[in-house]
Amino acid sequence: MKFPENFNLKPLNILKLLGLAIVVIVVIALAIRLITYSISPLKSGVSDNMGLSSPSSAGISLGKASSNSYYAEDASLSVRNVVDSLFPPDNNPTPGDDAENYEVKDYNATIETRDLEDTCNSVAKLKAREDVIFENASKYERSCNYTFKVKTASVEEILSVLKDLDPKELNENVRTIKNVINDYTSEVEILEKKLASIDSTLNNAVKAYDEITDVARKTQDANALAKIIDSKIQIIEKLTQEKINITANLDRLARSKAEQLDRLEDTYFNVYVQENKFVDGQNLKDSWKYAVKSFVTDTNKVIQDVSINLVLIVLTILQYILYFFILLFAAKYVWKWAKYIWKR
Repeated sequence: MKFPENFNLKPLNILKLLGLAIVVIVVIALAIRLITYSISPLKSGVSDNMGLSSPSSAGISLGKASSNSYYAEDASLSVRNVVDSLFPPDNNPTPGDDAENYEVKDYNATIETRDLEDTCNSVAKLKAREDVIFENASKYERSCNYTFKVKTASVEEILSVLKDLDPKELNENVRTIKNVINDYTSEVEILEKKLASIDSTLNNAVKAYDEITDVARKTQDANALAKIIDSKIQIIEKLTQEKINITANLDRLARSKAEQLDRLEDTYFNVYVQENKFVDGQNLKDSWKYAVKSFVTDTNKVIQDVSINLVLIVLTILQYILYFFILLFAAKYVWKWAKYIWKR
């Protein structure tokens, strides 16, 4: 058969070829659609099996309180104070030669112990002392944390008590708060000057309105008098409110400054105690629980794979075989139909 010679590109034959191509494309598209649809349940089943997460390890949270909960300094109304809270104090050189007069100390101790109850009680006993003031005391299942301040004269004695507990870490932090004190002083001076200016403005305004009121009364101008009184009330209310706000800021700055100066007489301690046993029964118990749960999960997965999932795979293979014969049957009759159309 000489295909090029017998091939007749008549309009009718071209239409037949186009129709045949469309039918083939539709059949292929349906086949792809059926195969994709049949794969989805299998992939879903496999994903579900793979997604069976084993029980997570029963980790015990060690409730360590933040060691710098008492270090925050009041950063109000001062750009330098804001910077101090973000960067180490070394970034802000302290003017003058008296910075050491404003030094404050903080101590951070981390203790690991095999007898948590006894060690925590040894630290908690310090609360009974008059020269020790506790600000925070937290106790957890595997740890405890204490924050307290000590009079400067008793610091060495408290350090000796902590060293007897054999701390893993004992850190000392020394810094000056002179810049903070200077900032508070500068802000107070600025606000006091502003307050004096408001008082002067308020007094002058009241006198001026009184004089204008006398003139309006003499001229018996009721409208002008009403406007003057209304304006006087407004300006008095505005200046009075500003005066109240400034006074409140002054009180707040005074308290903050007093708190910072008070730190010169005290030293802060933060003590964190953590249980660390050589043989931890609870951890061993938790590890056995996790091991048993993992064993049950893995065993269940194996049983599912050799039973239900195996049946699913067999059914899927049979499904593909059935699709293959359906496509083969359809292709046979499509080919016969195409030959019949071609010969017409």
